Amino acid sequence: MELTEIKEKIKNFKIEVPSWGFGKSGTRFHAFHIPGEARNVYEKIDDAAFVNKITDSVSAVAIHIPWDKVEDYKALKEYAEEKGLKIGAVNPNYFEDEDYLFGSLSNSNLKIRQKAIDQTFECIEIMKQTDSKILSMWIPDGSNYPGQIDFNKSFELLEDSLKQITRHLEKDMTMLLEYKFFEPAFYSTLLFDWGTSYMLSKELGENVKVLVDLGHHSQGTNIEFIVSLLSQKKKLGGFHFNSRKYADDDLTVGSLNPYELFLIFVELNKFFDLSAESQNQKISLVLDQSHNVKPKIPAVVQPLNNLQITYAKSLLVDYEKLKQAQENHDVIEAEEILKEAYETDVREILREVRKEKGLPEDTVKYVKESEEYWKMVKEREEF
Repeated sequence: MELTEIKEKIKNFKIEVPSWGFGKSGTRFHAFHIPGEARNVYEKIDDAAFVNKITDSVSAVAIHIPWDKVEDYKALKEYAEEKGLKIGAVNPNYFEDEDYLFGSLSNSNLKIRQKAIDQTFECIEIMKQTDSKILSMWIPDGSNYPGQIDFNKSFELLEDSLKQITRHLEKDMTMLLEYKFFEPAFYSTLLFDWGTSYMLSKELGENVKVLVDLGHHSQGTNIEFIVSLLSQKKKLGGFHFNSRKYADDDLTVGSLNPYELFLIFVELNKFFDLSAESQNQKISLVLDQSHNVKPKIPAVVQPLNNLQITYAKSLLVDYEKLKQAQENHDVIEAEEILKEAYETDVREILREVRKEKGLPEDTVKYVKESEEYWKMVKEREEF
């Protein structure tokens, strides 16, 4: 790929940022106050707009319900548009309601199960009012002790609930089924891997696809292989970027295993044009991080920079040579082709792209020295 084409793709590569990445969050023991953190969804949009102003790499803002509840969602949509953004995926919350102690969409209590279904219907209505096309479902249902639930019955109840929900989706809406192999259901989780999500998505129809979260796998899982299989079956609907060491996904994307992230991009490039303006209609790319001790805005700018670097490296792969090496069973050559691209320093290319777009060449440094940023932090602390 020619340098000019690579630069154009980088210019048009955009990621959806999470509203929760700008708000108050915590470790598993305490939520520490971080100066300047957003206090409501409007300030979260302000923060995303600031990030987009200096990076031009934000496609939309994903919202979380009920964390981001407002009285007027059309007004929220208009506010985002005024800031040059749009509302992205709507994420229902099934893990903070006392009624969901023993499950939400799979609860054996019909009244509680219906409450979770109705909560999801509310999210679909929010999608209609904000022009969102993605319903992003992370369902924490499962069990913490042997014998707590009947596995088959619980899964059947979950499937029945989801069937009811999918009937309310409009034709251009997509439900994404996220999976996580444990937590908060430590003994059994109903959607614990890509296979269960894929199986359920097949049962539920074309409007339902699988969401792969980088941090929701056991150690050693070959995530790029999962990406390839789901993409080939046209069932990969979304990817959440983050990183993990032991559990969950609260580390900065690219901070621990950047080569793995690179290999994931290599597979994504085979099936999707990640630079296309309409790419979110085919695959939803979202930064899914909770910044518990980092200042919020810099903690969003940093991973966006990491993603741009990794995406740029993946564009350097000579896919034709790689394919030929694979067909010739030239294992060393195939690996060297990948390594050559990965080991290339692309930071100068990114600086040129940002310079051509009139953006700060060092976005992380820019935030640290930005009077606008520090003014925002000060105003929120004095309020």
